[in-house]
Amino acid sequence: MPKTSETISVQLNVSQAQELKILREIVNITNSQLDLLTILGEIVKIVTKAIKADSVFIYLFDDSRENLILMASKTPHKKELGKIHLKVGEGIAGWVAQENEWVSISKGAYLDKRFKSFDVLPEDKYEAILSIPVRRNAKVIGVVNIQHQTSHEYSENTTNLMAIIAKQVAGVIEFARMFEEIKQKALQFDSLMKVSQSVTSQDYLDEILNLIVVVTAEMLNSKICSIMLLDSNGRELAIKATQSLSDEYRKKPNIPVDNSLSGEVVKSKMPLTVSNVQQDDRYRFRDLAVKEGLTSMLSVPMIFKDCVIGIINVYTKEPHRFTDDEIDVLQIVANQAAVAVDHTKVVEEAMKAKEALETRKLVERAKGILMKLHSLDEDKAYRMIHKKSMDSCRSMKDVAESIILMEEFQGSAKK
Repeated sequence: MPKTSETISVQLNVSQAQELKILREIVNITNSQLDLLTILGEIVKIVTKAIKADSVFIYLFDDSRENLILMASKTPHKKELGKIHLKVGEGIAGWVAQENEWVSISKGAYLDKRFKSFDVLPEDKYEAILSIPVRRNAKVIGVVNIQHQTSHEYSENTTNLMAIIAKQVAGVIEFARMFEEIKQKALQFDSLMKVSQSVTSQDYLDEILNLIVVVTAEMLNSKICSIMLLDSNGRELAIKATQSLSDEYRKKPNIPVDNSLSGEVVKSKMPLTVSNVQQDDRYRFRDLAVKEGLTSMLSVPMIFKDCVIGIINVYTKEPHRFTDDEIDVLQIVANQAAVAVDHTKVVEEAMKAKEALETRKLVERAKGILMKLHSLDEDKAYRMIHKKSMDSCRSMKDVAESIILMEEFQGSAKK
């Protein structure tokens, strides 16, 4: 019996009801407190069920926007999620990301010249594929792939529904990234507060710098953070603090300012980033970088009163493009560290001056005792204390305290 217009209308209304149900489910998930990966995983489940797909993949751009990363799939590829990368233009998804256009293939999709196969994904050869760009403000931020193992025609209703879902995915990603950015800012603020508190403390320099590298490594999620200070001649940089447990890294030789990456930072007073220190000829310790698993580096100068006194380096395990915010935050930390170094030197100099004054007072008192006991003049009494200090390998303060203690003991014995 031929379908009447009423029958077609009923079918259409049922389809619309299903679409609304699907969208309500996605909205409920996106309004939940789940993290981004969990939300994407739930969206994959909803899409799979609604379209009866054999596979659904969601790819997102990395920070560099040079690669698409598999972030969610129908089947649990826990080892592959976050690790499968497609370069822009590579594979059907890469082509969609590059061209910002849909791809719909009903048959023989795996024969398409743009198709890319992954050995780690056993179900990645399909007859039909629908690949949709995920856009935010007309800019592609990811791709959704829907795949069928047998021939499949993707209807207009299906493509329209997926367009709406793709918009929802874009909103989720934007919200998640904004939330993560706010959380990261809060963490950075808390870390900077710890650094500021250390600057005003009376701890010694080594303790302050060790605190700074630990806080900074945690804040920027880096494998190694190190502080290097210039020597008195300003010709070499030496490691002063690092949270690395590697003795080899801790004991690596000083770095000359001339003809080195670190030296460039000192001379230019500007931050420097290196995408891969293992492959950069300018990096002096490439073998050590390979051994320690160091890849990307950010180096910033420690500046106090317009003078560079050292640098802070952070290294990541995986390739990483440092953002302007990360560079700015590390520069603030570096300047705080420079203040800490200067503040601590002032404190140490004040302590040394105080120690020298106390020593002088004790020596003067000890001289007086010797002059009285042995009828010596001031110069001979001083030389006697000095000679005893040299012969016994003790400080003049210790010798003076011994003389005073002995005099006090004899005085008490007489009483």
